[in-house]
Amino acid sequence: MKLQKNKNRKKDSLKNSTKIRYGILGGILLVCMGVFTYRLVDWQLINGQTYLEAADKTYVSTVNLTAARGEIVDTNGKPLAANKTEYNIVLDATYLNSANRSEVIDKLIQLMKQRNEPWVDELPITINQNGQYEFIADKEAEISELKGKNFLNLNTYATADMCMQQLTELYDITGYSQEDTRNICSVRYNMTRMIFSISNPYTFAENISKDTAAIIQERSADLAGVTVEIATVRQYNDGTLAPQLIGTIGALTQEEYDTLKDSGYAYNDKIGKSGIEYAFEQHLRGKDGTKVVEINPDGTVSSDKITQQPTPGNTVYTTLDSNLQKIANVSLEKNVTAAQRAGLSTAAKLDGEDCVAGAAVVLDVKDFSILAAASYPNYDLTQYLEDANYYNALSSNNTLPLLNRAFDGNYVPGSVFKPLVASAALQEGTITTGTHITCNHVYGFYAPSYTPTCLGYHGSINLNRALQASCNVFFYDTGRMLGIQNIDLYARQFGLGEETGVEIGESTGTLASPDLRTANGGVWQPGDVIQAAIGQSDNAFTPLQLATFCATIANNGTRYKTHLVKQVTNYNRNQIILETQPKIEEQVAVSQENLKIVQESMKLVAESGGTANSIFGNYGITIASKTGTAENPGHSDNTVFIAYAPYENPEIAVAVVLEYGSRGAYSMEVAKDIFDAYFYGKTVDENGNMVMPKNT
Repeated sequence: MKLQKNKNRKKDSLKNSTKIRYGILGGILLVCMGVFTYRLVDWQLINGQTYLEAADKTYVSTVNLTAARGEIVDTNGKPLAANKTEYNIVLDATYLNSANRSEVIDKLIQLMKQRNEPWVDELPITINQNGQYEFIADKEAEISELKGKNFLNLNTYATADMCMQQLTELYDITGYSQEDTRNICSVRYNMTRMIFSISNPYTFAENISKDTAAIIQERSADLAGVTVEIATVRQYNDGTLAPQLIGTIGALTQEEYDTLKDSGYAYNDKIGKSGIEYAFEQHLRGKDGTKVVEINPDGTVSSDKITQQPTPGNTVYTTLDSNLQKIANVSLEKNVTAAQRAGLSTAAKLDGEDCVAGAAVVLDVKDFSILAAASYPNYDLTQYLEDANYYNALSSNNTLPLLNRAFDGNYVPGSVFKPLVASAALQEGTITTGTHITCNHVYGFYAPSYTPTCLGYHGSINLNRALQASCNVFFYDTGRMLGIQNIDLYARQFGLGEETGVEIGESTGTLASPDLRTANGGVWQPGDVIQAAIGQSDNAFTPLQLATFCATIANNGTRYKTHLVKQVTNYNRNQIILETQPKIEEQVAVSQENLKIVQESMKLVAESGGTANSIFGNYGITIASKTGTAENPGHSDNTVFIAYAPYENPEIAVAVVLEYGSRGAYSMEVAKDIFDAYFYGKTVDENGNMVMPKNT
């Protein structure tokens, strides 16, 4: 009986539990139905009109209008990097129907073929002679991107045929020939890469002919979504004038885009990559405008209105004098070739036959503005811009034409370092004008273990004569007594082993010291100081630093910050945005009296008995100078020359280095051509020859 009662209780409990569950479920259903009912009432009765109006409203998209890039000019306003107008074919998603996108692209490609016009083709796949798809050689990075997880997401071993199959399926491309299929895929693929959208049109082709542009405009009904836009692009009157200084522009890398997209850069924008183009990107880049496009629910455009006109970038005035720059370029090439030819004409080895490079820098003494900075071998910015293979040829050239030797080349200076040692020794009281040191060709202080030599036998010699004749023994002994710490202290004040401040970047050079030698795993020997004193040892400076050093001597010890940019104006050049003011970097701790002694000694270098007399002995303007020949193990000697003029009232300072030039006359000839251009108007004619004005 009890058992039966327990069973009955369990049955009742189960029934009650089931009723509760059904009740809860029913309640949930009622709540859901209530919510849906409320939403329906809200949509159709309460706010029906509001939602209907919203559905009928147009879709609004904002499109960027690219601003013209600012121009780069010389100190007189002559264009160095200017703009020219060109016609580009642009695909506009506002009007390009997604349903017939491939059809329109195919028509466009066929037209370009008929007109023999190139279009942007980035797909790393071609069709071989057997009619098979294959990857294009030397396109490993592009192939990897195509197969990568951000695009086709295929295995690394996927074939070109597998990639094409994926592409045709992705873009639903059917009914075309193999070649046309491949070409349509190429355009569609690159549109995807460039994030094609209403707010980001796609540039299909650049710099098309005016006739082709007219044909496309006439066929606007047949090529819906294809527009011709007028754009400005870089143009160089002479792409070889100062390419390392002007610099290059190029497409944004993925890393650059990720960093700059919030600053208004689009994925397909171009940006400064080097030189002034890079350093003054913020000034050269204009402010893009905007266009608002309103699209109806059926996909038609209701309005297309420019809301803000683009503002072009600013104009950057450099301090360069185009004529001086051209003279420096031509003279460097001429004299490097002459030095090499002279070396090849003798039986001696390492006599200049390996001379293939050089650099020259010209500074305005009053403010250290850079009037010219030439580097040889050179290259052509126009060809760099137009020929995709040109960069590869330049970068693989072992003469390093892309290197800005004027600012980044590090050269053992040789004897042009001696005026620095003379200045320091006079100031420290190590020597006076009455100090005489005997030169018997061999320096014997460290004998017998170390006996460096001089190029001559000068007998008892004082400072003036030692600088004029470039006596090594005099400066060996002076450097030994002065010490490396003092040498380096004054060298930095003159700008050697220090950045000069130029806007586009530079090497700091190398100043010989025990700490540097130790840091590089070497041992500083007592005799190393005397090699440092004649500009050897670990000393290596840029031509810009050597010109700065020379200009500081000419300027009575005031060293300014070097600069390449004179001012920045608006695009129309009628409003100054920024103007470079002379800035003193250092007032050298050498008295005017001692500097005058060094200046007078440098003047003697071009006079009878001086090492520059053969070139400047009868020159119409008095110059102060110093020659230098620097050893390079395994190569011919560098030849270095620094000078300023006029001696009485200095205007310009020049530094020239011929890499492995061997014979000093050729570096002096470069300086002479520069002085001829500055003081006498020497120019370069249309045939590339340097000529003096007829009335000179």
